[in-house]
Amino acid sequence: MSKNQLTKQEEKNINKMFWRSFTLFSSFGYANHGATGFLYSVLPFLEEYYEGEELKEAMDRNIVWFNTTHPFSTFIMGLVSSMEKENSENPDFDTDSINAVKTSLMGPLAGIGDSIFWGIIRIIAAGIAIGLGMQGNVLAPIVFILIYNIPSVLLRYYNARIGYLLGSTYLEKVYESGLIHILTKAASSLGLFMIGAMTVSFISFNTSLEIVFSPENTMVVQDVLDQLFVGLIPLVYTLGSHYLMSKKKWSFNRVLVVTIVICLILSFIGVV
Repeated sequence: MSKNQLTKQEEKNINKMFWRSFTLFSSFGYANHGATGFLYSVLPFLEEYYEGEELKEAMDRNIVWFNTTHPFSTFIMGLVSSMEKENSENPDFDTDSINAVKTSLMGPLAGIGDSIFWGIIRIIAAGIAIGLGMQGNVLAPIVFILIYNIPSVLLRYYNARIGYLLGSTYLEKVYESGLIHILTKAASSLGLFMIGAMTVSFISFNTSLEIVFSPENTMVVQDVLDQLFVGLIPLVYTLGSHYLMSKKKWSFNRVLVVTIVICLILSFIGVV
């Protein structure tokens, strides 16, 4: 990877994106996780490629739900920025592919990043720092911070460039080969799998309701639901919430309040 492949303006924008990426989860919310931080990070590129209504559409496109391990987030930012550049230059570009690719990468990169940083580097850093701390060394916390953050910052820095440069090459090849539609379909399918996995992981419903037909015959409602479809209620409730927000234009806060009220009522009457 050579800096000669980047123009001075691209290098400047990538540096801006790198520094802004530190704010990825500073405005964290359960409605969109790091969406606002993601938009803020790629905004220098969007402002270069678009203006007016097109800029507004690009900003709307890049403020959707986003969550992945921080050091790998800049790779996706760079790739998305490269795709936005292609979109601004190619009138036949499929904008759906931008979020499809972004969604499909969040889960796999989070799995890799969490394993490396939370499962390995953090443990090593803590082990060394604890050893120093037990010896009374005042540098113990500083050592922990350095061991954990130096790889994180370096990876974040180079991932921004790799993502942008890889995106340029990758887009050129897929358009030349005509694989863009297949890629978009595959990325969309993988993204749906990831959203489905997150739904069943984040949302749970276990009812304690039992129907007594006789002293010897009692039906446990939760067992029946699990036999029909594991995670059926969370799936139905998620789809219902999506319908209310997308079709009925309910706000996230409104759905959240209704959810809390329903949970309180179900708990009060002993359903859950």
